Order: sequence, then C-alpha cells, then structure tokens
Amino acid sequence: MLISGSKTPTNWLSCNVVSARTSSSLPLHALPTGRLPAFFVSSPPRPGNNQIRSSAERQALFNSIAKVYDNLNDLLSLGQHRTWKRMCISWSGAKTGDRVLDLCCGSGDLAFLLSQKVGPTGEVLGLDFSREQLSIASRRQEFYWKACYKNIEWIEGDALDLPFSDSYFDAITIGYGLRNLVDRQKAMHEIYRVLKPGSKVSILDFNKSTSSLINKFQEWIIDNVVVPAAASYGLSQEYKYLKSSIAEFLTGKELEKLAEEAGFSKAKHYEIGGGLMGNLVATR
Repeated sequence: MLISGSKTPTNWLSCNVVSARTSSSLPLHALPTGRLPAFFVSSPPRPGNNQIRSSAERQALFNSIAKVYDNLNDLLSLGQHRTWKRMCISWSGAKTGDRVLDLCCGSGDLAFLLSQKVGPTGEVLGLDFSREQLSIASRRQEFYWKACYKNIEWIEGDALDLPFSDSYFDAITIGYGLRNLVDRQKAMHEIYRVLKPGSKVSILDFNKSTSSLINKFQEWIIDNVVVPAAASYGLSQEYKYLKSSIAEFLTGKELEKLAEEAGFSKAKHYEIGGGLMGNLVATR
C-alpha cells in the first residue's frame, strides 16, 4: 500500500508503506521518481573488502542477511539481545497512546515491543531502507498476531531524510542502526526535528568501549564466535563487516556530544551487557 501526500502531518511521498493487514503477498511498490534516495541503489559489497562505505552497499548487506538475521541474533547473544531491547524501549519513555518511530527497524523487534507499550490507542511506524527486512517484519506481524500489532505500519524510507513533519513523535528508538548510517550527524538532526519537545530517543548498539580489554574481548567474539556462526549460513563475509563498523563507531562520550550538537538538551550513554553493548538516551 503506497500512501502519498504532503507534510501535513506527514510526507509519505518518498516512502512505501507495507501493511500485513492489507496484503498477504506483501508487495512493495516502486518508489516515485524524483525522490529516490541514494539508499535504494542496489549493489553487493565489494569482494574482500570488509569496510562497507556507501549506503547502497549497506542496504545490499542487510538485504542479504535478512532471512537469518533473527536466528543469528538469538544464537550469538544467547537470547540476551531481547533483554537489551526491552531496556531500550523502557529508556525511550514511550507510553500508552503515544505515536512512536522505530528507525532502522529491521525485522521489527523493537517495533513489536513499542506496539505493546503504546497499546491499541497508540501508533507505531517502523522505517528501514532494507526491503527484505521489512517484508520479514510484515510477515512476522501476521504470524505473531496480537491485537495491538494493528497499530504498526512498515515504511521503506531514508533515515537521513525522514518523511515526517516537525515535532511528530512522542518517542523514537533505534536498534543497531545508527552505526550503519553514512551520516550520523544528519541522522541525529533529523531525529531531533521529528521528536516532540521533551521527548526522547533511545539508541541501542554495540559499545565502542574506551577499555582495551573490552575491545579485545569484543573482537575475539566477532572473530571466533560471530563469523564462524554466520559461516554456517554462508554469510561469513557479511558478518566480518561488524568489526570494522564498530571500530569506526563512536564512544559513549562521543555519542553524547553528537546528540548535544544536534540540539538535544540532555544525553546520557549507558554501557550494558558487560560493556559490550551501549544505549544512548537523548532528550529533546
């Protein structure tokens, strides 16, 4: 289902909306010409290069791992990622009746948790650049049906050019997404723009620790657990990307500074999961 209109209250012109309630075949319509973000140019990661530089390459990577993404998350974190995601939701401050956004929503874990949090009177929008991930999220919406899940819409869109009017959301979450955006500063400015004053964004991701011991342990896990496990699905090259993406990410203090420079009044980064993960909470 494609909804077009102006930015009153939202501009859906440059994105697609996938609704599991209206289509069992889950069609994703072609984007209108003239507003095609750089995201949507599809090309595979360069062979032998574990540094994914362009948004098109990152999109191709997440499309390629979509079908096993959830299984690997459970396996590699021993299920702990579900606890971390619930913490992320709690820190967002989302409550019954709120309109909320799960940015870089992937296969929908945070969006489903948000749906339960805001309830049937609330509204959840899940936005991602990966068509394959959104298709899986929409199928999960049908399969794991709960009454509150009626409030979720899936949108293929650009995190750097959000198709929403100013001060539109009561809360925003991002799970393992900010690290993969090509322009984090622009993304934070967009998040600030669409958040209501006093509202929060909660951003969960791998932690780039200032502790060399934690960093070495994190690298060991990627080399000796994550990549071998991904190899069993034929995705070792795709998951080698993790190490370089974490190395190029920001420390907790740098994330706090990024949020403050975007205009947020308060920003606090929490280390969780023994320092392997982190969650930034920023208040507009």
